[in-house]
Amino acid sequence: MANPLRGEVVRLYKNLLFLGREYPKGANYFRERLKTAFMKNRDETDPEKIKTLIARGEFVIKELEALYYLRKYRALKKRYYEDD
Repeated sequence: MANPLRGEVVRLYKNLLFLGREYPKGANYFRERLKTAFMKNRDETDPEKIKTLIARGEFVIKELEALYYLRKYRALKKRYYEDD
């Protein structure tokens, strides 16, 4: 019987892979780290532990989005405002 949380894990992996395309250290660096993190926990069967790991992944998504928005804000600020 398949794990009912498998769909959520696959969705999380795809979202992180998509967000990792613009990672500052490069997409390949991010992809390797992401794969390592997911492979480390691939044998986990406890649903509560899996939910905790999914929550951690959602937190990472929010942090990446904040990083990208901050980078975009800094680029726009640098373009339109003079340095003091």
